[in-house]
Amino acid sequence: MSSLDITKMWRDPGAPADSFYLVRPECKDVPKSKFRIKNGKTLSERKWRAAFSPEGYLDIGKTLGRIHRGGIHPSIRGEVWEFLLGCYDPKSSHAEREDIRKQRRTQYAILKEECRTMFPVIGSGRYITAPVITEDGDPILDPLVLQEAKAAKEAKEATSCASDDYEMVKEDDKRVIEWKLSLHQIGLDVARTDRSLVFYEKQENLSKLWDILSVYAWFDKDVNYCQGMSDLCSPMIILLDDEADAFWCFERLMRRLRGNFRYTESSVGVESQLNNLASVTQVIDPKLHQHLDKLGGGDYLFAVRMLMVLFRREFSFCDSLYLWEMMWALEYDPDLFLTYEDPELAADKSEESKSKAKSRQVGKFERENMKNAGKAAEAPLPISVFLVASVLKDKSDKLLTEARGLDDVVKILNDVNGNLDAKKACTGAMKLHRKYLKKAANTHR
Repeated sequence: MSSLDITKMWRDPGAPADSFYLVRPECKDVPKSKFRIKNGKTLSERKWRAAFSPEGYLDIGKTLGRIHRGGIHPSIRGEVWEFLLGCYDPKSSHAEREDIRKQRRTQYAILKEECRTMFPVIGSGRYITAPVITEDGDPILDPLVLQEAKAAKEAKEATSCASDDYEMVKEDDKRVIEWKLSLHQIGLDVARTDRSLVFYEKQENLSKLWDILSVYAWFDKDVNYCQGMSDLCSPMIILLDDEADAFWCFERLMRRLRGNFRYTESSVGVESQLNNLASVTQVIDPKLHQHLDKLGGGDYLFAVRMLMVLFRREFSFCDSLYLWEMMWALEYDPDLFLTYEDPELAADKSEESKSKAKSRQVGKFERENMKNAGKAAEAPLPISVFLVASVLKDKSDKLLTEARGLDDVVKILNDVNGNLDAKKACTGAMKLHRKYLKKAANTHR
């Protein structure tokens, strides 16, 4: 490659990626994506395929830096995400991954059928938005729900058993009651999720999102369903054609985030992350933390949405995907798959962390945490906390001079919607992370 070609490559403004996620023409106020597909920077299909051996073993170290620098080409985004989220081991072969894929698809089909027998609208190509059961287990015979159930029965030629299940006079199983109570809320959220996208003009795609979230609510008995999960799941069904593959990719994402959605009588799931954010801000910008605390915002509840749905509302659809994959590439641990599949074996391998910290198979953010292991009293924090902290740091002057109450804080942070740059946000988060580790290490000496 000549020096002129190299210069052109680095000056390449890139091609917009919005054409891969078409917006409905009547939606005029949707922010344009800042993400650009750039030759030599964005992970292309050619570079991705070149990272595999003939047997299918992936040298993921060849891709992490490129993903951080320029994201992933939309045509391969789904399959790359499956590795970044730990669905597959990069050290597995094509044949081994195909076996796992078949097993998971079978497992999802069993889960979905179990849900369908309890509520026949599941898998019918439809979804509901009205309650179907009371907290005491009595059915609510809403005309809309009855209409959907009847249509589902006709479309699926449902058995009399499936019909009887739905028409039960009273449900006594507490877990089934809790699950059925969530179904209409899932439907209401599905109807609102990413509706500016042409993709969701199709009823089948809305129902697919509802099916996956409904099955997940049954699958994860501790979390069930919470608002915000539809925002996390939506990209999965857009990127992965097979519903089961999308489900397991979403399930892997929830492994990282489910703690945010767990609620008890004494605590809110995301509370620990908010406490972490407060600690980080107090270290890197004590003046801002003091100001926010004085305004009554020391609990950092104004940042809940950013942490819960990973900036889905602050970025355009395309840019939020770019942000996510940069985060996951920076946090990547090659033992992620093993951690999910065999936690005990993964724990034994953690002794190798010192040598692994030097490996290019490990993401840059995770490498910093590994190098710092033992120097700090606390467990490593996720990059999402530092992303929120970097937004606060960026708006620090404005918050200090203009915020006279929590309403002002919310308004200033809402003004960033659609105006943030994903790459700059990640760069800022990495800088704050290094600064935080350094100060925290000095504190514990």
